Amino acid sequence: MSRICEITGKKVLSGNNVSHSNAKTRRKFYPNLHTKKFFIPEEDRYITLRVSANGMRTISKKGILVALKDAKAAGFFQE
Repeated sequence: MSRICEITGKKVLSGNNVSHSNAKTRRKFYPNLHTKKFFIPEEDRYITLRVSANGMRTISKKGILVALKDAKAAGFFQE
């Protein structure tokens, strides 16, 4: 399972570790992902999503149905 948020589309970024001597080695920046169940009252069911902390804020702000609709339109979420 890839490390991608199903609501915002955030994924792994790459960058450098920079030491005191300024030597650079490659590293990865991982998104803050959590597996969480959300209740959809209109369908009277739960849905399990792998979302970032920012994705949870988006769901709290817009609502689960609007967030899912936007994620499907952007191509981040497939049922």
